[in-house]
Amino acid sequence: MIGMRQAVVWMLGSKLHKDVLCNSKIKIVPISEVAALKVGPRIFQYFTKVVVQAAQLCYILMKTGSPSYILLQNPPGLPSIAVTWLVCCIRRSNLIIDWHNYGYTIMSLTHGKQHPIVHLAKWYEKIFGRLADYSFCVTNAMKEDLRTNWHINTAVLTIPRYTVLMGSSCFYHYSAITLYDKPPSIFKETPLDIQHRLFMKLAEEYAPFKARTMSECSEVEKSVFTELDSRTGSVTHVQGRPALLISSTSWTEDEDFSILLRALEDFEQFINDGAQLPSLVCVITGKGPLKQYYNHLIEKLHFKHIQICTPWLEAEEYPLLLGSADLGVCLHKSSSGLDLPMKVVDMFGCCLPVCAIHFTCLHELVKHEENGLIFANSNELAEQLKMLFSDFPNVTSRLNRFRKNLQESKQLRWDESWDQTVLPVLKNP
Repeated sequence: MIGMRQAVVWMLGSKLHKDVLCNSKIKIVPISEVAALKVGPRIFQYFTKVVVQAAQLCYILMKTGSPSYILLQNPPGLPSIAVTWLVCCIRRSNLIIDWHNYGYTIMSLTHGKQHPIVHLAKWYEKIFGRLADYSFCVTNAMKEDLRTNWHINTAVLTIPRYTVLMGSSCFYHYSAITLYDKPPSIFKETPLDIQHRLFMKLAEEYAPFKARTMSECSEVEKSVFTELDSRTGSVTHVQGRPALLISSTSWTEDEDFSILLRALEDFEQFINDGAQLPSLVCVITGKGPLKQYYNHLIEKLHFKHIQICTPWLEAEEYPLLLGSADLGVCLHKSSSGLDLPMKVVDMFGCCLPVCAIHFTCLHELVKHEENGLIFANSNELAEQLKMLFSDFPNVTSRLNRFRKNLQESKQLRWDESWDQTVLPVLKNP
């Protein structure tokens, strides 16, 4: 909800960053997760869960207050789009949908494109998506798709908004506006001393962060990447340190991590064949339904020069680790082909170059040979890793050139992008 003096955030499950939790202008309203019934046909279980969620959400929205705007991120949009539209009609609030993807395309990854429930979800999303007062979307490609296929563009509807519910003859308009995801200010390069503290903390739980050799001097504290001389307080990189490769995921069907694992197998073979390459520590953060499956695959790999760990990081630790890494890898393939991976946005905020798998509109974010590289399969990724780390950690390397390009790009931050794109809409409804 966006009001005049306070924002209300309804949230489910995710742990929020302390900057959000401590902001006096933001009120957090937790929503408990609704468990599906375990009896009856699956379609009945699903329908029952949606009905309960709709009733729960409607109750929470109606008792919260009378907002000027309700801003809804989609997906997930079932049942939230219909419920928030109904509440906006009753409260005479403005509904803004922030389109990050299409929910029905995500459902199709599990059920298949031709499943009846996917067709129903697509119909629902199109019908109720058109009823928003304003629509923001994350790419120009999605903006064009919303215009041509969903008929969401700047236009005045001929249907009175509140005719059915309120008997009013008021008309409304809505518009599709591209609002690129931008990194919050917490995503930035991490100073070396903070890197060391983070590595030492992670080393307590994850072996890949532990120093390979004990320090000969008791006053020197070492992680696998950094060392602190307590006599001078100086932190330096360990000579001959491994490269830190990082990826993040929600472990779902739209990211095939077997591509990365096969590329790492090729990278290991490059070293075994005599290539002068650093060892790697590969960190894959996140949690999700396929994490256990991929952990089983990782356990079957027997690398000498590569270590893989899959930690779950606290909200404050994730940007620090991104800002400490040498290269990011993104395996997100949009279910619709129209959204951009937020993980790459965050990586770029930390001036971290990226290798990303190709899909339709990725060029709106990743500029090949400028701020990273785009690959199509595991073989191409393996060759890119070999090329980028062939002169690691030389400051004149291609990897550092990409980093320098990101440093000099002076990209907008989230609050700056919001002020430029969203505030004018809210000030001139």
